[in-house]
Amino acid sequence: MSKNALFVFNGDPICFVHVLLNALDMKSKGDEVRIILEGASVKLLPELSREENPLNSLWKKAMEAGIVDGVCRACAQKLGSLDDALQQGLELLDDMSGHVGMAGYQERGFIIITF
Repeated sequence: MSKNALFVFNGDPICFVHVLLNALDMKSKGDEVRIILEGASVKLLPELSREENPLNSLWKKAMEAGIVDGVCRACAQKLGSLDDALQQGLELLDDMSGHVGMAGYQERGFIIITF
């Protein structure tokens, strides 16, 4: 079993679908996996919660599986999706000057994968 932290910086929905698919696949194979939204990816939050969005069902599965670790507080605030993160019950991560630090994940044995 491996431990994987998927840091998503890219705000492209085509990229994000691969993050969700890979994370759910890793989880199904017994891996510990965490999805962390950083940078431009936080702008996807309003769309992900909309039922008509093609990514909504995968997003719900990831949320229900407990593999979405949280959202960068600074990026969500700067890019206007802080309220969306809070409405979805996402944790605001800010251990590195308001942003999400990778070091804490490394210290806990996670392999860092960036998108």
